[in-house]
Amino acid sequence: MHGEYKVPGGKLVVVDLDVADGVLRRVRVAGDFFLEPDEAILAIDRALEGAPADTDAAGLAARIDAALPPGTQMYGLTPEGVGVAVRRALAHATDWTDYDWQLIHEPPQSPALHMALDEVLTAEVAAGRRPPTLRVWEWGAPAVVIGSFQSLRNEVDPEAAERHGIEVVRRISGGGAMFIEPGNTITYSLSVPDALVQGLSFADSYAYLDDWVLGALGDMGVKAWYQPLNDIATEAGKIAGAAQKRVVTGDGAVLHHVTMAYDIDADKMTEVLRIGREKLSDKGTKSAKKRVDPLRRQTGLPRETVIERMIASFRSRYGLTEGAVTEEELARAKELAGTKFATPEWTARVP
Repeated sequence: MHGEYKVPGGKLVVVDLDVADGVLRRVRVAGDFFLEPDEAILAIDRALEGAPADTDAAGLAARIDAALPPGTQMYGLTPEGVGVAVRRALAHATDWTDYDWQLIHEPPQSPALHMALDEVLTAEVAAGRRPPTLRVWEWGAPAVVIGSFQSLRNEVDPEAAERHGIEVVRRISGGGAMFIEPGNTITYSLSVPDALVQGLSFADSYAYLDDWVLGALGDMGVKAWYQPLNDIATEAGKIAGAAQKRVVTGDGAVLHHVTMAYDIDADKMTEVLRIGREKLSDKGTKSAKKRVDPLRRQTGLPRETVIERMIASFRSRYGLTEGAVTEEELARAKELAGTKFATPEWTARVP
């Protein structure tokens, strides 16, 4: 069995192993990480040899920690990362490069249609009718997008939203509210087969699916990192938030979408969103305006250029073919937008 895992912000870990009588055998750990002293790599292999095959990643990491020689130094590698690579091998997880990725980047669409496209395209990936897809959104109108389980009245000031012409929609994934203005926001979705995240915990899958964009930001001079559970942050503040939805039909799929602040009208945002003190307290800041630090200031680049460089970075890593929403997918999404995402019943399902 073969498993690979790129440690977030670190290096690639590769594990080859067999299973016999319910335990790990012939374990070999490799990768492009740095490790001192040399014998530490043999200690890692020995620590995993004979481990029960149902040991979770944390349990495997504990075995490694206990076996490392005193003074061991790891660079781009963690015991937890090795544990995840083992679990991915056991789960027969796939890798990014196992797929022919498709890009969808189409003209602006309504907020409700974007919500529906996410659901439809991810279901198509689960059914095997669509390849794994990176979809970059263009917004046709300003919006507030609330999480699947958020209370509408707790999150949004309806009078302020109406005054500013802002549509409120609810997505199928959890997480918090996102304030959207077309020229100030960069949003993308990944619709991926469930096999890509096999062996990863729910939390680990966020870091795994965000890793490519951290590299893209780094190429633009922005030192960013994944901040559990679902933020992308820099020293200056949060720049993006992610959310996920798992599809269990067919072979299964994961929707992972991210909204990034290219620029922001902070005064308008705080008028429209009811951002409470409790939410701000865990961010270490007293002001909602200070929670988000836009990419425009950090990169000095036009929004279109930021998007182009993000796409180019993904393509250079994993390959990417130009694609489009099919007529059948669009028809289904339009129907779903009308019958679900644009209806008061869905938007206010948690009043």
